[in-house]
Amino acid sequence: MAKQQTWELRLYIAGQTPKSVLALKNITRYCKEHLEGRYSIEIIDLLKNPQLAEGDQIFAIPTLVRKVPEPIRKIIGDLSNEERVLVGLNIRPLSSKIKG
Repeated sequence: MAKQQTWELRLYIAGQTPKSVLALKNITRYCKEHLEGRYSIEIIDLLKNPQLAEGDQIFAIPTLVRKVPEPIRKIIGDLSNEERVLVGLNIRPLSSKIKG
């Protein structure tokens, strides 16, 4: 069996705004449901570290960046549309695996 890829995600927020809090809550839930044990989420608060926005070219908050697996993907917003987030990150829901 092939070794499972660990997903490295980075969530850019600006303090504890309602959108930032909701984005973190949403992505944490999606990861637990679809990537259990195979993900890490790094939270970057741009109020504390504004210079870090440049590295991933962040222009809006909150923004989720998928660093690994490549290619890098970005999703802007509170991540409340689960289907859009899963498609955007190219995560296959576990329930859709074909048995054979």
